Amino acid sequence: MTSMLSTGSSALMAFQRALGTISNNVANATTEGYSRQRVELSARVGTSVGNGLGYTGQGVDVSALQRLADGLVFGRQVNSSSEVGRLTSLSSMAGRVDSLLSDSATGLSVPMSAFFNAARGVSSDPTSTSAREALLAAAQSLSARFNSVDGQLSTIDDETNENLKSKVADANQLAREIADLNKTIAASGANASPDLLDARELRVTKLAALVGATTVAQDDGALNVFTIGGQPLVLGAKANTLTALQDPDRPERSQVGLDTGNGRAVRLPDASISGALGGLLEFRTSVLDPARAELGRLATATAMSFNDAQAAGVDYNGNVGSALFSIGAPSVNRNAANTGTAAFTTAVSDIGSLTGKDLVLRYSAGGWTAQRADTGVIVPMAGDGSAANPLLVEGVRLTMSGSAAVGDTFTVHPTAGAAGSLAVAITDPTQVAAAGAMSASASPANLGNAAVAATTVTNATAFAGFSGAQIDFIDAASYTINGGPPQSYTVGAAITDPATGWSITLSGTPSAGDRFNLAATPARSSSNANAQLFSALDGKPLLSGGTQSLTMAMSQLTARAGTEASHAQLSLDAQQAIDAQVSAERESVSGVNLDQEAADMMKFQQAYQAAAQVVKTADTMFQTLLAAVGR
Repeated sequence: MTSMLSTGSSALMAFQRALGTISNNVANATTEGYSRQRVELSARVGTSVGNGLGYTGQGVDVSALQRLADGLVFGRQVNSSSEVGRLTSLSSMAGRVDSLLSDSATGLSVPMSAFFNAARGVSSDPTSTSAREALLAAAQSLSARFNSVDGQLSTIDDETNENLKSKVADANQLAREIADLNKTIAASGANASPDLLDARELRVTKLAALVGATTVAQDDGALNVFTIGGQPLVLGAKANTLTALQDPDRPERSQVGLDTGNGRAVRLPDASISGALGGLLEFRTSVLDPARAELGRLATATAMSFNDAQAAGVDYNGNVGSALFSIGAPSVNRNAANTGTAAFTTAVSDIGSLTGKDLVLRYSAGGWTAQRADTGVIVPMAGDGSAANPLLVEGVRLTMSGSAAVGDTFTVHPTAGAAGSLAVAITDPTQVAAAGAMSASASPANLGNAAVAATTVTNATAFAGFSGAQIDFIDAASYTINGGPPQSYTVGAAITDPATGWSITLSGTPSAGDRFNLAATPARSSSNANAQLFSALDGKPLLSGGTQSLTMAMSQLTARAGTEASHAQLSLDAQQAIDAQVSAERESVSGVNLDQEAADMMKFQQAYQAAAQVVKTADTMFQTLLAAVGR
């Protein structure tokens, strides 16, 4: 009877624990990160009944409370969370840039088309005041749109920086919580609560979604967490701290660093960070900065090409055309660690060579070198930085003041932010230089087939005193200007006069005795020679070494933003599908199936009732025995 009572009691306690575990599973069926638990039962060792009659059972024990989880699935979940976090940030931010540039209400295509249509209106009617006013109004609209787009990109840059700081703080909080859980779990040894293990895995997964993570288990049950680049975030019960460091080359921006515990934070390479933080850094480097630089390159090319065209003609008052646009010069950031006194003044020297890519200038004992800021590739550079011999690199001219120390570096932004500085420099419609600066005519007695192809003002100040000129060809290879000394001539080469600031180009081949007469265009001229030139600038190959027009550059800017956003979204869709598969794998092992739990509950409820009946029967037998003995 004693054995029967003990057996029944052990069953009651075991089945009660099993029912409690099932109840806990049901209660946490929708709890994030919860892993299903199961009671493991084992039979007690039987005792001999003597006389060679064998053994009798002693009941059941709860041998373990098992947490149903798969370490390999957890590892895949951490990796997947890292990628989903990265691509979610990248796709979201890239989509904003794409929407900004591709939407007709916010993009450049509409005001750019309106501007050149207005320029063609001046070409059609160069004496019309309303056509000239329309051109200035269109220039104001184009300038305002460049300013607006650049301002929006700058705002996105600021938001990215603030998001980076916020996510660094979130990651630090999770790292501290993981370290605290490690401490508790290690102290518990083999008896660590499954709920603590669930809580730790959930935080590791969330940390991976923020910064990317890999894990290594310790013998004491603690879990070490590292970035994908191998930098330690959590080591046992110690959490290292991520920090938002000031970029030494761009003080307005933050970088991600890691405090190693000695009071000094070390910058983490962008490639060693994944998750949402990695997505923000990748967006800034591969989408935002190139878009803003290319926008500035387009604005710079538009302003400089139109200003050059203005300077090649004369306005309605007979003056050489003045600049229609003003735009800021390339900016240079001094590295915070520089020890020299060097500083630079800059200008764009050649829009055809202008790439817009950020450059890093470094001074060594051998002089200055330049390399791409994004790739580190060395870029050819000429000059020594002096006023007489400035540095020339990728269409930018840099003149140094002060002195550089060995190791000093400067970051050059040839066009980033330039679009935000674009402005219209004139308000008087009569200052639109629609007329050609000179009228040029061939003498009727000429024998050669040469004809005037183009005239250009090379020096507006010198040209202000120009009253006319006569070019006489001695033969096909030499000529004089106003009876001056003979000068050699090559067919197709420009004929220039630096003294009065003009240049003329002929087509065909002149003969001996041929003459060409030049005269300054008077005020209130109805000439549209220069307007014809600047109205066609949108299709002229000006950029990328003379292979790309303004229209092409604008289209490629929009197309690249769309491609980046589309690629990021497609990658995110694919990764989310993978993440769903990983989640389904986890659910198949660790998820709570309510139907299964209900069936198990009925099974253990019946077993509990049967065990109670065993105890009751044992009690009845014991009471019967007591009653018999008592008589």
